[in-house]
Amino acid sequence: MNEDMHQNVPTLSPSQIHQWKENGTSFAFLDIREIHEVTVSRLTDFHIPMAFCLSRQAEIPRELPVILYCRAGGRSAATVSALITKFGFENLYSLEGGISAWCAQYDPGTEVA
Repeated sequence: MNEDMHQNVPTLSPSQIHQWKENGTSFAFLDIREIHEVTVSRLTDFHIPMAFCLSRQAEIPRELPVILYCRAGGRSAATVSALITKFGFENLYSLEGGISAWCAQYDPGTEVA
C-alpha cells in the first residue's frame, strides 16, 4: 500500500481515542475486518466488512464521529478515504495502527487477528 495515498485521511491515535473515552465524548467504532478476524478481538459498536462499506454506507452514522479500524490501519484508511470521496462523509476517522496498536497500548496480551 502506498502511504502517500492516505496521507490526508483523518486519523486518531489510540491515546486520542482513549482521551475521548475518558472525557465522555460520544463516538462509535466500526470494525471493517473480515468475519474470521472479528471473532478474535473487538472494540466495535458495529461491524461492516471492508468489501461492503461502500454499498452499506447508509448504515454508517453521520451524527457522531465514527472510528473505522482494521488490524493495522491500512484498510481502514483506504475505506475512510473512499467514503469521504464518494459520499462526502465528514465524521470518519481511521484508527492509527489499527486494533493492533490499541491492544498494544491499552489491552496488552489480547490476541489480535
